[in-house]
Amino acid sequence: MNYDEYQTLTSTAESLIKEKGSKFFGYAFPIADEEEAKIYVEELKALHPKARHHCYAFRLGYKGEIIRANDDGEPSGSAGKPILNAILSAELTNTLVVVVRYFGGTLLGVPGLIQAYKESSVLALAEAEKEIRTINTEVRIDYDFPQTNVVMQLVKKLDLRVKEQVFEERAGIILEVRLSLVDEIKKALEDYWTVKVRVENEEE
Repeated sequence: MNYDEYQTLTSTAESLIKEKGSKFFGYAFPIADEEEAKIYVEELKALHPKARHHCYAFRLGYKGEIIRANDDGEPSGSAGKPILNAILSAELTNTLVVVVRYFGGTLLGVPGLIQAYKESSVLALAEAEKEIRTINTEVRIDYDFPQTNVVMQLVKKLDLRVKEQVFEERAGIILEVRLSLVDEIKKALEDYWTVKVRVENEEE
């Protein structure tokens, strides 16, 4: 994927595996923030009140910079980490996976737990629909009216989405632009000294 793209889920999905009597219910969700992840975990605890463990992991942010993993009473690193690794291997972000375990009476050992939690997570993620999205920013272009055609031709050429047009002392246009196009916009307009390009959250 390009640096201004990320992949996430567009649907929820479930899985079920059985290992030596234990049942592992896997759930995958698209999420926007940590609070949403907590809500889904609590909902599953309410749905499965008799389950022994409700383990989970999530990854958030365009670059996947926020990660969390929770073993919920399983041996350290045997549940949350393999769930997280399944999300990382699928190159997903803004994604939560919860695996609910009903204990079947037979201990699986750490290697067995790692494999079961990983398999349950991978199966749930495989069932979910996915989408590659672009990372966008807001760009405002201010210009004198004689440059209107130049600006609009660029908008059409790059197929840019216009959020708002401003007509004051000067004309202005606010665009939603994927990050990889910002430099191209600046370069295309750099010879027009009366045209001002401003990028959201960019220092001048």
